[in-house]
Amino acid sequence: MSTSDHSAAPASFAVSVPEVPDADLEMEELDPEQVLSGAPVVTGKVLWESPDGKQLRGIWQITPGVVTDTEADELFVVVSGRATIEVEGGATMEVGSGSACVLREGDRTTWTVHETLRKAYHISLP
Repeated sequence: MSTSDHSAAPASFAVSVPEVPDADLEMEELDPEQVLSGAPVVTGKVLWESPDGKQLRGIWQITPGVVTDTEADELFVVVSGRATIEVEGGATMEVGSGSACVLREGDRTTWTVHETLRKAYHISLP
């Protein structure tokens, strides 16, 4: 039987459900070249970042519109809202409150946001 060394792992933590839907978020830049339709506004808040900056956990929100992105390795859960995410050469996903989704680093996506979408995420950077 072996034991695991968790000293390098991030500390466990919980975010209460009321904090995620109602958290105040900060404005984030959205490259105008990414906007295909509408005037979406992006806000977010990093809740935790690893010392090396390669792991991020936080909240992200986007208002209705259509945008493109190149993804990082990400796991997220939709807290509220609704969107269609098209992965170039891959799946088209309909996501809404309670949906869990995994995106891979380098995935080129088109997000059609039907209702302001808020998600809690974990991103792993190379």
